[in-house]
Amino acid sequence: MKKPYALALFGLLLCNSLSLFAANISTDYDHSANFSQYKTYSWLKVQAGDSLWTQRVQQDVDAQLAAKGWTKVESNGNASITAFRSTQEQPTMETFYNGLGGGWGWRGRGGFGGGGMGMSTTTTENTKVGTTVVDIFDSQTKQLLWRGSESSDLGNNSEKNAKSLAKDMGNLFKHFPPTH
Repeated sequence: MKKPYALALFGLLLCNSLSLFAANISTDYDHSANFSQYKTYSWLKVQAGDSLWTQRVQQDVDAQLAAKGWTKVESNGNASITAFRSTQEQPTMETFYNGLGGGWGWRGRGGFGGGGMGMSTTTTENTKVGTTVVDIFDSQTKQLLWRGSESSDLGNNSEKNAKSLAKDMGNLFKHFPPTH
């Protein structure tokens, strides 16, 4: 009887831990803006900590906007774009449990009888998290039209991180331009 419970608990923990690798994406926009009037854009600034990431962020945003029918121009676009990427260390606590036998209602009879003498160990690890914020402004009025941000865990492999950024930018611009 204990084996199905342990397998169910393991499955739940596995699904929960996989969600940690998903990017956290959020967007917001000016609901009064008519996005159909914007067809060109120019970059104001990209800041990403180093030139490699600056280039990657700009390329990924350019690819997403081109797929939406927007055209990049050197200056005087209908819209102006800024992007900011930062990396920080975020503490993550992991708790592992030992001694799953027993516990509340795990005796097979549904009772609350005594349980196993389980132990838990909690460790704290620092995880690198990359956050990118993209702002789109009306070039004439300087009003913010749209803001998108994504945050995701970073590994030690820069190639995988770059592929993850491209995928996350695709998700960030999935519903762009917004429709009312």
